[in-house]
Amino acid sequence: MNSLLNYIQHNGSDILSALWQHIAISLVATIITILIAIPLAIALINHRKAGEAVLQVASVIQTIPSLAILGLLIPIVGIGTVPAIIALVLYAIMPVFSNAYAGLTNIDPLLDEAADAFGLSRRFKLLKVQLPLAMPMILTGLRIAVVMIIGTATLAALIGGGGLGTYILLGIQTNNNNALIVGAVLAAVLALITSALVKVLSTVSPRRLLTGAAVVLLLGGGIYGYNAWQSSRQETVTVAGKMGGEPELLINMYKDLIEQDNPNVHVQVKANFGGTSFLFKGLRSGKIDIYPEFTGTVLQSLVRNGGTVPHNPQTAYTHAQKLLSQQYQLSYLPPMAYQNGYALTVRADTARKYKLKTLSDLKRVPQLKAAFDPDFYQQADGYPGLQKAYGLNFSSVRTMEPALRYEALAKGHVDVTDAYTTDPQIREYKLVVLRDDANFFPPYQGAPLMRNDFAKKHPGIVRSLKRLRGKVTTKQMQELNYEVTVKHEKASTVAHRFLVQQGLIKK
Repeated sequence: MNSLLNYIQHNGSDILSALWQHIAISLVATIITILIAIPLAIALINHRKAGEAVLQVASVIQTIPSLAILGLLIPIVGIGTVPAIIALVLYAIMPVFSNAYAGLTNIDPLLDEAADAFGLSRRFKLLKVQLPLAMPMILTGLRIAVVMIIGTATLAALIGGGGLGTYILLGIQTNNNNALIVGAVLAAVLALITSALVKVLSTVSPRRLLTGAAVVLLLGGGIYGYNAWQSSRQETVTVAGKMGGEPELLINMYKDLIEQDNPNVHVQVKANFGGTSFLFKGLRSGKIDIYPEFTGTVLQSLVRNGGTVPHNPQTAYTHAQKLLSQQYQLSYLPPMAYQNGYALTVRADTARKYKLKTLSDLKRVPQLKAAFDPDFYQQADGYPGLQKAYGLNFSSVRTMEPALRYEALAKGHVDVTDAYTTDPQIREYKLVVLRDDANFFPPYQGAPLMRNDFAKKHPGIVRSLKRLRGKVTTKQMQELNYEVTVKHEKASTVAHRFLVQQGLIKK
């Protein structure tokens, strides 16, 4: 408990900012859902076939995984809050529409006939008879939708939308239970409070509800306008990173270097953005400006290579730089010194029991269970290529989030997992890294990746990032990762401190 309280005390302002982002995303999604679902239900009162068709479509949308929807939306509307809100609205329409439609179409026919007999107009009948009678079901659907929106909004953090999901992802990636508890508990409490608030609003007159909604919209519009005006005074550059502590360290280094050398530029950092495909699509579509990528991943997964991957680091980088420019018009800046290559790792007791020293030794023990990072599981430079090169077959193979797979390995739930050579969990859990005796894995050096047009327009940013050329050794990156993942220091703090120590930025 003391550890949790200390964490909240040291991160209070950031937690409040994430909470406000979560509330804003959820509120906007809820308002849009109401404005779509309830008028649609009213319009289809006397069109039962069309109403049933809309219900079927809404039900099908709910069966689509949320991450799949987010992935489809990124090339169209980019990253951040916009795709998150669209996804939330798509999920929330079903309960609001279905309850509103059911409430409006299941009113006692005798009451309808009585209203018609008194000669009530269609509008008066709707406002004074149908909506009041359907209101209990409408509010029930709204309560379900609000809870669903607040819970699902945690996924907004995966595409740079912010919110409480940032702390949930941070807790999972860095094995930080304090961050995980803060994100999960606040999201749950927010859902309970909002559900209770919807119940209270059921006792408020429609006129007061409309007045309150207008006030909220005006305040929200004013705040949004002010923020937009403030941001217009500086150019905003978006730097995103993959999931994990190390990518977050790198993008914060980029941020500090760029902002020190380019005072008119504001860097927007999007940590834990997701996998390689998310970032690459976002970069090419112009929704993000820079992200750190590794030479091995470029040559194995992003470009049409056609030949074997060079095992000399400089040759691999030069080849990757040339192909990215030719095929995608992307600029790949000079890499840092350290190698963050893929590897397979096992527990020390497993290595002793089966005499495992190399990747070739795994072929002798097909009874082992494996768990891999989703990227490693599907990329050519990961498990598919490794399986062919070494003839590997495990008794079971599953995918897990990066931090969870280490915990599963340490607790004996799985026997083999992928690793990066700079991962601090290798040191923390005393794991054994198996030697790549067939030299399958290519060199992996990280470097900033951006579009050619962005690089030409921002020579100052390019100069700033080139200062990282040849910097940061493998040992230094292991220590930086340890401070973030095991000691649970903020990546921005660790990155800033390191740059100051290296004389790359001023205090």
